[in-house]
Amino acid sequence: MTADISNIPVAILAGGLATRLRPITEKIPKSLVPVAGEPFLAHQLKLLHARGIRRVVLCVGHLGEMIERDFGGEKFGVKLDYSFDGDKLLGTGGAIKRALPKLGDEFFILYGDSYLPMDYAPVAEFFHHSGKAGLMTVFRNEGKFDVSNVVFRDGEIIVYDKKLKLPEMQHIDYGLSLFKASVFEAFPADEKFDLADVMQKLVREKQLAGYEVPERFYEMGSPAGLAELETLLSRG
Repeated sequence: MTADISNIPVAILAGGLATRLRPITEKIPKSLVPVAGEPFLAHQLKLLHARGIRRVVLCVGHLGEMIERDFGGEKFGVKLDYSFDGDKLLGTGGAIKRALPKLGDEFFILYGDSYLPMDYAPVAEFFHHSGKAGLMTVFRNEGKFDVSNVVFRDGEIIVYDKKLKLPEMQHIDYGLSLFKASVFEAFPADEKFDLADVMQKLVREKQLAGYEVPERFYEMGSPAGLAELETLLSRG
């Protein structure tokens, strides 16, 4: 029996400036960029609903009010809430810290440009059995789709580093993670920090579980990724 994930919210990190997609993102946020005839967020929410997710908190910044205007409080059977960065960009970690009151004790985190055709329930089940404070999904990438950045062994993340390149790095951060809210207590409120800082702290403490996903990931954060996803979703 797989875990019931309907009560675990997903935080979607949708507050970045999306500079790689300019000039498209000068007037609209990345989540509203059209892909196969619909805003990308529509595709994300439909996929999440199909996988059992019922609640999403959108961590928004640049042009975020446009997302709230277009999507409102519920869409495609998913309840939506919004957490705004405020006057300054808080980074991926700072945005989650700010959203904690809306997220509860544990939550998934998904990047705002990721399209991940995978099952979410087994990830939550593995996380609960691991007894660890956080979990990163990984894909055996071997440098194919992007630069591999993870040493993964026996259900645990041994090394995670976006700058350091090691020959043992065969896996890549897949784009979905799961955390207990208590992990973020050590980090300052309303200050900029990265989710990678949180993950590296957990790696040092041997508190970051790893779950290998067999399906490849898709992203629309770059022109090449956007074109590939357009092709995939246009085929249905």
